[in-house]
Amino acid sequence: MTGKTLIDCHVHLAALPDGDNGCYISPKMLRSPLFRFLLWKHQLSPSNPRDANRKYLDDLLTELRASRHVQQAVLLGMDGVYDQNGRLNQAHTDFLISNDYVLKTARAYSNEFLAGVSINPQRRDAVEEVHRCADAGAALVKVLPNAQQFNPADPHYKPFYRALADRKLPFLSHVGYEFSLIGKDQSVGDPDRLKLALDEGTTVIAAHACSYGLMLYERFLPTFQDFAKCYPHFYADISALTLPNRL
Repeated sequence: MTGKTLIDCHVHLAALPDGDNGCYISPKMLRSPLFRFLLWKHQLSPSNPRDANRKYLDDLLTELRASRHVQQAVLLGMDGVYDQNGRLNQAHTDFLISNDYVLKTARAYSNEFLAGVSINPQRRDAVEEVHRCADAGAALVKVLPNAQQFNPADPHYKPFYRALADRKLPFLSHVGYEFSLIGKDQSVGDPDRLKLALDEGTTVIAAHACSYGLMLYERFLPTFQDFAKCYPHFYADISALTLPNRL
């Protein structure tokens, strides 16, 4: 392989709430080992969120521009948890990176970044948000069912999946056990629950190549193989596969 030809489709955008970006981090998450590590690694000050967010982006750009093979990165948002009426449940939301912030950042650095918005299909305006984000230039939609507390196999989400298919927006879904944002229901990380989206014609990207995330226990390999054989619009990314728990 020569030159910078690759697109990394799984790069998380992190941001501290600055009163303007629509992002949210719960007090519990701010105290978590993950965020403490991010603050330490990037030397970020939570007392100055705008400067911290700027530095995080600068660090991402520096790494991307130094890459020998990766030309662009898809920045991923993170939607919240929604109640049965489709309203945001902030009490159960640990981390939210708004779609507007993702889209704004991708537009500002269009040579390097693409927008990977996040839309929880449980939200009451999910279909409208698909069209809004598609019109704004989104490249894909990312979800993390374990933490966003929804079941991808729920038939109520068929209109959402059809909208994704109509707008040709790939559906990138976390698969397997969730560690970083402690999953409330790990069972929804089963890739078999993505079959509904595939049957509705949605292009599905299974994160982490369907690895389960608990060392040497790849229970989802048969599903991965079946989907790869049966659905030409099924894909998988290789993010995090170098971590010991996903080898």
